[in-house]
Amino acid sequence: MPGFKSIIGQERSIRFLTILLQKGKIPNALLFTGPEGVGKKMAALSFAMAANCAGMNKSKKKSSGQNINDDIFPTEPCGTCKYCRKFDSGSHPDFIPIDPDGQVTKIAQIRELRRILSMKPFEARLRVVVISKAHTLNQEASNALLKVLEEPPYRTILILITPQISDLLSTIVSRCQHIRFHPIPVKLLAAELKQDLAMDQKEAELMASMANGSFSRAMVLKNSDWIFRRDWIIKETENMDTGSVAVILALAEKMSKSKDKESIHDLLEMMKTWYRDLVIAKYDPDKIINKDLMENVRNVSQRYHQNTLMDRISAVQQAQKEIDANVNPRLVLENLFLILSETTRDND
Repeated sequence: MPGFKSIIGQERSIRFLTILLQKGKIPNALLFTGPEGVGKKMAALSFAMAANCAGMNKSKKKSSGQNINDDIFPTEPCGTCKYCRKFDSGSHPDFIPIDPDGQVTKIAQIRELRRILSMKPFEARLRVVVISKAHTLNQEASNALLKVLEEPPYRTILILITPQISDLLSTIVSRCQHIRFHPIPVKLLAAELKQDLAMDQKEAELMASMANGSFSRAMVLKNSDWIFRRDWIIKETENMDTGSVAVILALAEKMSKSKDKESIHDLLEMMKTWYRDLVIAKYDPDKIINKDLMENVRNVSQRYHQNTLMDRISAVQQAQKEIDANVNPRLVLENLFLILSETTRDND
């Protein structure tokens, strides 16, 4: 059952949300930013449940007026009252999730939202709209949403979720209370993985490191034979230094045929992590992520200039951005691999 207590590694963010509930000082719009898989959606759902929970006997309704600050709310949902159960099942009529229609959140979706918000909530003390992946709002949808924020609807809060502030219009950001979520610390994530998935300590720590503080990414890795895929892409990465253009282009074609964009992104993340380990191996080996490959990391790191490795990391990051922006994957990968093969190694 969702609840703030189920969210790990986000103490500051959760404390801020519970203070808002405790004091009854709830803004009309919240903006949650941070990496995928660190608890943003769970926090939004938990907030919605707490704001409407009837089972804690701590909420006191003062008014049915326009001002949502007229209520005092519990700081943790009970999880068992009829309202909590409705929110958890997604069946509450005043819980309105908005997800992209394909790759984009369109103006038609925001127009429909405005129509719904023109009416009073059905039964909630606080109607909650959660716009997941708010960075996918197109220009027209963003402008339409801005009008909603400029004229706050009746007893309604909007929660926008996005990786970073720069993905949204500054005028939208300025009308939201911003709450930042951070990557889950590796030790906390490893402990959670060890407990939930019955992993041994070393496996849990390795997966937590590779997941970059994201619980959902750790789950993806768990179910994707990720160690085999990592070892394969590291080997291919090393072969780029001596491979012909034909071999490099063949690799780009093979990778571009992955079943989805996320699979390509994961392989690129593994490449970036490998280069990152090579950079820090000489200076702080305790922070190497691929700890099971420690000896190999140390040996390979001696063959490269640090500047070369940093350039490669930047190139991979740029490729990830282009993949996320829906640029043709094969063209992106061909360009990346040619750049990587052209960088020189330190043979001194």
